Amino acid sequence: MERMELKKVCTEADDDSNDSLDERYSAANNSEKVTMNSILLFAVAILSLYSIHLLLVTAKEGGSLIYETLGERAFGWPGKMAAFGSIIMQNIGAMSSYLFIVKYELPEVIRAFTGLEENSGEWYLNGNYLVVFVSVGVILPLALLKNLGYLGYTSGFSLSCMVFFVCVLIYKKTQLPCPLPFFFHHSANTSLNGSELMNPYMLHNHSALMEFSRADVSSGHLDPHSTALPVSGVHYTPRPDDYEDMCTPKYFVFNSQTAYTIPILAFAFVCHPEVLPIYSELKDRSRRKMQNVSNLSILAMLIMYMLSALFGYLTFYVYKFDTLLLCVRLAVLTAVTLTVPIVLFPIRSSITTLLFAEREFSWIRHILIAAAILIFNNLLVIFVPTIRDIFGFIGSSAATMLIFILPAAFYLRLVKSIPFRSTQKISAAIFLIVGIIFMIGSLTLIILDWIHNPPGSEGGH
Repeated sequence: MERMELKKVCTEADDDSNDSLDERYSAANNSEKVTMNSILLFAVAILSLYSIHLLLVTAKEGGSLIYETLGERAFGWPGKMAAFGSIIMQNIGAMSSYLFIVKYELPEVIRAFTGLEENSGEWYLNGNYLVVFVSVGVILPLALLKNLGYLGYTSGFSLSCMVFFVCVLIYKKTQLPCPLPFFFHHSANTSLNGSELMNPYMLHNHSALMEFSRADVSSGHLDPHSTALPVSGVHYTPRPDDYEDMCTPKYFVFNSQTAYTIPILAFAFVCHPEVLPIYSELKDRSRRKMQNVSNLSILAMLIMYMLSALFGYLTFYVYKFDTLLLCVRLAVLTAVTLTVPIVLFPIRSSITTLLFAEREFSWIRHILIAAAILIFNNLLVIFVPTIRDIFGFIGSSAATMLIFILPAAFYLRLVKSIPFRSTQKISAAIFLIVGIIFMIGSLTLIILDWIHNPPGSEGGH
């Protein structure tokens, strides 16, 4: 028997694989770990609420509930285009991220319900086809509604699905030991079959650390009629250090992926393009009522993000198992699918405001714009291989513009009733400067990461 020691086996899948989305996205999502994650989540939530406050005050004094119109009144055509471009980029990115989840998770849900052990290549397990079917059959009909208020019920149902996800996550934390019994049942030099070897428990960020023996199988043969799994001759030796790394939370971690952390969090808390349309449809609307709605919404999202990030990490640490995801995939898929039409409304509103501001409402135009947006997003999801770069780039650019730069700039320019040297104006100016620094710094770090770790290379995306 020939022996060799394997220090690192790369198990990274190619772009055409049907791996779960959580495996593709987990690196950036967990680089900040426990304490850093909690601090950043809370900070971004507070900044987002302050930004909404600035936006509502500006809308009242600026005399408009349309983001692009506020930009035009503040800075003319450049301000209008800045608002238009930021809203389009942010919402296109949001729609793409939701459709990415459909692309990678819906095939796994179907495979689980049909009892298939692996993806055998049927068309109904092809994520690209499923994205198109969901877009045409579910998203497009909801997107054709005339008013955003009609989607309130679907939005509430999608929120309930995410609450279910968080509850299951917390429950799993109390049920799963660490390390899993799997590691105790396979002692030194225990033979594993191919299915066990590729089990997610054995993988650590697409790599496995192990020592193995390669048996000479040239003299043997496989019985094509046998139902038993062939033994690969690979022997796994668990190490004590692996247990400690697996079951010890890391409170602060800084690496090349940390550059994506704040942009992703900013991306997650951007609701600003929807604030003004919702404000305009409130009965007996007032700035205080809309601020209370925003406070409640941001608080709910903060709690859900915090619980899912904390318990998800403390349950699985550096490992992300399919056990949890199979329990809640359907709920998450339902939630993100019902959210896409809500995100589509501001995009269509921005396009209508920019190109058809003087024309009356037209159902044909309403339908064609929605269809064009969905076609573009489907093409983006089908041909772009990774979701993390979309999160990082749009979070650093469009999300930063919508949270920090534009509300503060519009406030400073349009609110005339407050002196410039007042505390409110000085705070808004500092907020604006911080936003500019953050956008430049984040984009620089992400571009440097792309240069040093290009997609497809070892250690890349």
